[in-house]
Amino acid sequence: MKYPGRPGRAELAREGHEIALECRQAKRLVDPTNSKRMEIKKKAIRAPDALNEAFQYLRPSSFSRGLRLDFGSISALLISGTASIGPDGETLHVGDFRGQTRRTFYNITRLLAAEGATWKDVVRTTCYLRDIDQDYAAFNEERTAFYQEQGLDPLPASTGIQAKLCRPELLIEIEAIAVFCSESKP
Repeated sequence: MKYPGRPGRAELAREGHEIALECRQAKRLVDPTNSKRMEIKKKAIRAPDALNEAFQYLRPSSFSRGLRLDFGSISALLISGTASIGPDGETLHVGDFRGQTRRTFYNITRLLAAEGATWKDVVRTTCYLRDIDQDYAAFNEERTAFYQEQGLDPLPASTGIQAKLCRPELLIEIEAIAVFCSESKP
């Protein structure tokens, strides 16, 4: 059904927009024949070679590093706020904003890879900076260079927020959402 004022598929294609989310034809979340809900599978995401689990902290914290949600042939990864944390839960690159930013991108990359995804599957990020006035220019330089290395086009939607982070030595934390066709991923 075409809605007034909205371009149709042909118009979008002519404008260079890609129509993705077909993945053979995305399954409905509700079966119209008997109104049974489709099961959404949930699984915790882990990358222990890069960063530990929050429940392993000296003062354990109750959250998953991320969740994988499977909706039939479509999967979504919800990556929790991730920072410059090492495999033993230690903060890395204390006082070095650029070092913390690069390690944060590395940790998210490892979490994505644990589920067969890449940065090309990321559709949204939320970026928390302890001091946005001081660090935003450096953050944007590091993010731009990283996204160029990843060959991202289009770029993920994103929001930058100044926030007090959970550890006083953390300068940046990023959360991400990735969406992909699970049939095409291992």
